[in-house]
Amino acid sequence: MTFFSRSAFLSLGMVCGCERAAAPPPDTAPKTAVMSSATATPEGRVAAPLELNVDSGSPSAPRVASSLVFRPAALPAVHAPAAVDYIAYEPGRERIWVPVANTGSVDVFDIAARTFTRIDGFTTSELGVKGSKRTMGPSAVSIGDGFAYVGNRATHEVCPVSTSTLTIGTCLKLPSATDGVAYVASAKEVWVTTPRDQSIAVLDASKPDALVAKAIVKLDGAPEGYALDDRRGLFFTNLEDKNETVVIDVKTHKPKTTWSLDCSSAGPRGIASDAKRGFVYVACTDQVLVLDGARNGAKLAMLDTGAGVDNIDWLEARQLLYVAAGKAATLTVAHVDDRGQLSVVARGATADGARNGVADASANAYVVDRAEARLLAFAYTP
Repeated sequence: MTFFSRSAFLSLGMVCGCERAAAPPPDTAPKTAVMSSATATPEGRVAAPLELNVDSGSPSAPRVASSLVFRPAALPAVHAPAAVDYIAYEPGRERIWVPVANTGSVDVFDIAARTFTRIDGFTTSELGVKGSKRTMGPSAVSIGDGFAYVGNRATHEVCPVSTSTLTIGTCLKLPSATDGVAYVASAKEVWVTTPRDQSIAVLDASKPDALVAKAIVKLDGAPEGYALDDRRGLFFTNLEDKNETVVIDVKTHKPKTTWSLDCSSAGPRGIASDAKRGFVYVACTDQVLVLDGARNGAKLAMLDTGAGVDNIDWLEARQLLYVAAGKAATLTVAHVDDRGQLSVVARGATADGARNGVADASANAYVVDRAEARLLAFAYTP
């Protein structure tokens, strides 16, 4: 088992994109369904060309860890800080979807054109949290077949959005506030974690623009994070308050087994599935665990990533794991070999609070700097 100490973590060089974008101007755009970046303020676009890696690459791990450098793209017409949680990569059209709660919008970043298209029209509301007001709104998105599915915490709704026209369809209201949203292609379903009810809502997406409530998966704790192994018909989520991972049968909508974890008392966060080899990656708040799904979740390895980890991403074609640690302000890219052992192949500085990163098909990474309301794009070169 390979372990990485915090001293080794800090000894690797970090290179930061040093420019800091000025706060974007107030949102004065008309409330239309779609606002192109062509009509947005100049600060809402990428200021300089963003050179991203586009080769197919090899899944073999580089021998030496490289340093990652980001180029920022300001979210269009967003008052900083931006209330952003989950983001998603759309293959095919090569876009990054960024739900922004405090503007009631989803900002869609075209990787090649380096521009945003803004989808307005999502309802927002203010909620008192620990003595202060917090704006709730769209906070999660998953890419399906011709539609993206956006979860809205303000209205407890899941809304289909056409990926071709970027228009919002008819939203479906759930009994409880949404958290994570995942499209299950094999079943043509949308699974939505609802922590307050300690459950997962399963929605029928056989008609992708007309979601229908289908089933409720009851759990013994609050679900946090989600991952899918469509080859084996398994869905994974963590129970944050129980320090456990639950394995659910996609066909029966019933839990099959539960794995105990050794995260701290803060519990687990995000989770990712390596469907090819049956590994499951679980994020604790300051490290990632590699579990063997074939051996009832036996731990194979762990990696210290720094504090503030939430959701994580897995790029199966390159065998790369992406972990953004918000408190440590660090993005780590690690290769996982066939024994489940981890080796860090790249690291870079992000921004305070930047978490929930995603990767595109070319291994480039994206994470939101919420304090400055900008998307940070990291070009990955092996």
